[in-house]
Amino acid sequence: MVSCPGYYVPSGSPVHALDPRVKLIVAISLCMIILQTTPFFLSAIGVLLMAVIFMSRLSFKSVLLALKPALLLPILILLLHLFFTRGIPIPPFPLLHISITYQGLATGALLAWRFLLLYSSAILLTMVTLPSEIIRGLEKLLKPLELFRIPTNDLAMMLSIALRFIPIIYEEVAKIREAQSARGANYQTGEPMRRIRTAAALFMPLTVNTCSRAEELAAAMEARGYRGGPRTYLSELTMKPADYLIVALAIVAAGYLLR
Repeated sequence: MVSCPGYYVPSGSPVHALDPRVKLIVAISLCMIILQTTPFFLSAIGVLLMAVIFMSRLSFKSVLLALKPALLLPILILLLHLFFTRGIPIPPFPLLHISITYQGLATGALLAWRFLLLYSSAILLTMVTLPSEIIRGLEKLLKPLELFRIPTNDLAMMLSIALRFIPIIYEEVAKIREAQSARGANYQTGEPMRRIRTAAALFMPLTVNTCSRAEELAAAMEARGYRGGPRTYLSELTMKPADYLIVALAIVAAGYLLR
């Protein structure tokens, strides 16, 4: 299997041992705080995430490799605000009808920093929690929605399938690139537009192969008699005192910072 960004990394750390519901609640609380809080607390969250990486016994290299595919988006966010936000120009601008402002730099850097923290939180969640545990935790958290006749078990199953397809898609991309490179395709050199057209040639075979995999999965589920509804598990999730303490801290922090 080809490794992909944010894939689960076992290490037996205290963070790995936490209940998946706790990690989901903390991740959701962090995302809410990141979207609303001030730059000072954003820096504090950055330090907190680095501490989580250390406690999880993850290598910073593996986390940086997981962040690499998403780096283009914060750079794009920064550039868009840098060039299109009005304000006081940064010397020597305006230059050749191009203007870069202090306000654009500040706004773009803040939004890019927020995005990186959001993505890092999601990446860390998937690196310290098995996909099956994420599904089980989400299913338990969504259980109260059954009072409103929402099929939480089916929602959890759909999310489980989506998560399991992520490494499959990466594997398919690697296979297609290898096959096209053997036929003379060049993804590393050449003019930018030519490289973009070469990369675009991946999408058609990737779409066909992914749809084929989905049809095979549907046929296998039907052949095994899959039906929607509640399921049983080999072991039930249990919350420890440390889990309750972390959930309480996350809720209190979110309530204080979002008031």
